[in-house]
Amino acid sequence: MAESMKGMKRTCRCGELNEANIGEEVTVMGWVQKQRNTGSLIFVDMRDRSGILQIIFESGAVADEFFVKAEKLRSEFVIAVKGLVCARAGAVNKNIATGAIEIRAKELRILSESETPPFPIEEDSKTKEDLRLKYRYLDLRRPDLQKNIMMRSRIAMLMRRFLEEEGFIEIETPMLTKSTPEGARDYLVPSRVHQGSFYALPQSPQLFKQLLMCSGYDRYFQIARCFRDEDLRADRQPEFTQVDMELSFVDEDDVMEVNERLLARLFKEVLDVDIKLPIPRMTWQEAMDRFGSDKPDTRFGMELKDVSDVVKGCEFGIFADAIETGGSVRGINAKGQGSMPRKKIDALVKTAKDFGAKGLVYLAIGEDGTYKTPLSKFMSEEELKNLVAAMDGEAGDLLLFAADKNKIVYNVLGSLRLEIAEKLGLMDKNDYKFLWVTEFPEFEYSEEQGRYLAMHHPFTMPFEEDIKYMESEPERVRAKAYDIVLNGIELGGGSIRIHQNDVQEIMLKALGFTEERAHEQFGFLLDAFKYGVPPHAGLAFGLDRLVMLMAGEDSIRDVIAFPKVKDASCPMTNAPDTVDSGQLEELGIGITAVKESTEN
Repeated sequence: MAESMKGMKRTCRCGELNEANIGEEVTVMGWVQKQRNTGSLIFVDMRDRSGILQIIFESGAVADEFFVKAEKLRSEFVIAVKGLVCARAGAVNKNIATGAIEIRAKELRILSESETPPFPIEEDSKTKEDLRLKYRYLDLRRPDLQKNIMMRSRIAMLMRRFLEEEGFIEIETPMLTKSTPEGARDYLVPSRVHQGSFYALPQSPQLFKQLLMCSGYDRYFQIARCFRDEDLRADRQPEFTQVDMELSFVDEDDVMEVNERLLARLFKEVLDVDIKLPIPRMTWQEAMDRFGSDKPDTRFGMELKDVSDVVKGCEFGIFADAIETGGSVRGINAKGQGSMPRKKIDALVKTAKDFGAKGLVYLAIGEDGTYKTPLSKFMSEEELKNLVAAMDGEAGDLLLFAADKNKIVYNVLGSLRLEIAEKLGLMDKNDYKFLWVTEFPEFEYSEEQGRYLAMHHPFTMPFEEDIKYMESEPERVRAKAYDIVLNGIELGGGSIRIHQNDVQEIMLKALGFTEERAHEQFGFLLDAFKYGVPPHAGLAFGLDRLVMLMAGEDSIRDVIAFPKVKDASCPMTNAPDTVDSGQLEELGIGITAVKESTEN
């Protein structure tokens, strides 16, 4: 039977004790990690969020009732122990912070018993994630996961402290708001009072933080919960947290400068890593040309090279066709991989096709300088030498080429570059390479919708000299937008906002909004712009991604207490789930069964 804590007060956590506490009487409480019984001695490893501590129950030195109770202890029992801190009698355990001491128990209470857990509570668990997420409350007891969650808490507090010092005001914005379908899909919430109408959960506090600038708050921030109904990846969740901010009377340099200092403070205080400031900047076009990505990983080279001019006029049809149709031929140099087996090269070709390429052309340079490539059938020795020279090729290198529309070539080679670097071990998690990517296109064309969409959002200010192209040549318009990238992952993004009504109207018109629809969707913002709007700008960090990178994890699920899985469900609570028919009736909602097609 479980016992009470009555009369016992915890004096410290397990990991807070060290050799300086030898001779003190303490009371500690926590979970049994494991128990070892040698007959006259019982060793218990006790665990709490601070670490592990060895407890010793010695027959004769402790009351019989406590020794008998200690014999019953099993993994995950919750216990309270009073005892004396002593130097460890056996060998020092250098793997734990308390490895030089132990507690000689005088009293034991079993506060709660435990069934055998479905998996061991241990660091670097090999248990399948699906099972761990089903029992997430047990998974969260693992020391490495607890370390991540506590790091997240510390990062959030440091951010709050820094932003307060910089004159930011923390303001909460609504969770139930209006749907603005110009981005990812919204999560909708039906209204009971206004049947047939729906709220949307915010994808971002974007419009509200701009309104706060209209209201004169000057510098706002919020650690905001956001929601997007989209397909998941390792760094995405349907609900996520972003550190959101907006500033008045600033330009791009002001926003970048304050955020650089914020990042430098975090990395120094949490990881003792010095971030060199200022953080390098690169335009979107340069990033795409050099790395095939608008979030380039700059920890290694293997940059893209445009060889269109070099191969122009050659007899290889794929190259010629790409150039003639306005595309390009580009390549990457996998240094030292010229001896890669054909089977692995074929795997790279398959990967390239998965990313949209029609194929991938290789040129392997032997250690003796000879070439092994299908291009030999179509290009002269001189043409091949010029191509190798353009790629800075040397003996032992493997050159890979893609030819197509620029968008496809960038995606293929940018993705292959990352895959090869990962296999070669070129991505050091302890090497933090930050980068600002600037001057994004204002618009991107959607083949699916047959129109131009805002690359960031409809409130991003274009370069003044490009405004004249917004309706006639939208592809030429550059945005005053900036993303902060760390090791190939977009940490956050922001922009200078449009604060002039006429420019905002041109922007919405370029996106296909009629005046009526623009006011239906964004009328409250456009009306606010009639009453004196300061120039303003902002940025939002993905807190989950930032903590993931600082903790050295590969998935944001490892830094979120209760994450969803890839189909946006929760294995622990079984959400989403059906609801009572009475609730649906009250909301005026009916469920229609979808008939499965019987057609072949």
